[in-house]
Amino acid sequence: MFVPSLYISGNPARLWSVARAAAYGAGIGVLAAVFKTVGTLGAADAAVHSFADRLTASVPEIAAAAFAFALLCAGAALLRNLIVRRLIRPDAVRHPD
Repeated sequence: MFVPSLYISGNPARLWSVARAAAYGAGIGVLAAVFKTVGTLGAADAAVHSFADRLTASVPEIAAAAFAFALLCAGAALLRNLIVRRLIRPDAVRHPD
C-alpha cells in the first residue's frame, strides 16, 4: 500500500549504505561512551588512579558501546532499504554510488 506524501521527488529512491550507517553508528557509540566515561572519571577514585589509567580501564565499555550502536544503525539502514524496496517504490530503487 502506497502512502501519499506532500513532497514527491522526481528522483528515484536511493538505498542507504549499510556500511556507512554502521561506521557512523560506531562513531556515535564511541562518543557516547567516552562522554559517559569522562563524566564518571572525576568522581570517587580521582586521587588513587591517573586519568589515563581510568580511561584505559573503560576501553571494553567503549568498544561495546561502539559495537552496539554500529549494529543498531546498520539494522536501521537494512530495515529502511527493505521498506523502500518492497513497499514504497519497488520499481524505482537505485543503489548508492
